[in-house]
Amino acid sequence: MEKLLGLPVHTFTLFGQSGLSYTLTAGVLLWPLEFVMTDIVNEYFGPKAVRRISYIAVGMISYAFVAFWVAMSVPADSWWLGSRSDQGIPDMQAAFTGIFGQGMWIIFASLTAFLVSQIVDVTVFHRIKRHTGEKHVWLRATGSTLVSQLVDSFIVLYIAFKIGNGWSWQRVLAICLVNYSYKFVVAVALTPLIYFMEHRIEKFLGHETAAKMKAAAMQS
Repeated sequence: MEKLLGLPVHTFTLFGQSGLSYTLTAGVLLWPLEFVMTDIVNEYFGPKAVRRISYIAVGMISYAFVAFWVAMSVPADSWWLGSRSDQGIPDMQAAFTGIFGQGMWIIFASLTAFLVSQIVDVTVFHRIKRHTGEKHVWLRATGSTLVSQLVDSFIVLYIAFKIGNGWSWQRVLAICLVNYSYKFVVAVALTPLIYFMEHRIEKFLGHETAAKMKAAAMQS
């Protein structure tokens, strides 16, 4: 992250893991926005709609999983193997399998983490809403996101890198905390976006229709 922003890299130690910098896994960058969208759907359509969207997403990710597996399993043409030898890659198929083979663990980890974190997000969201009613949109939206993203961060790293790549517990926990700190900041920063989107939705639907949808969502 520091290199991306053109800042000097400072290392630190967490959970006994030294030499760390503010390193993020690639999937973290846009993931907080997904939870914001989930909260908006949850607010107006309820848990059933969130589950339906989640199942569709799982289906699409699973399709990618199968596509990568087939691509790695099909024998490569001989010309492909040495096609990048002049660039320091003597075996393109080995490189391809190495990159996407690691991705298989990441896809499986993402599937598991996505389903679990969505359930957590929906549950926390509605429990907060039952206590606060229509007040404190920021609390149920941002609060549920912060809890579910902590769960998501740990599950992804544990499956993809602890089980899949043999990382130490110290590295898993340290990078989990670094990733979560980014998610935390972005989730809080995106809170005004939730208010803006709700304002636009209610303006489009009308207050009465929006209120009916929210009431129905609480019963679903």
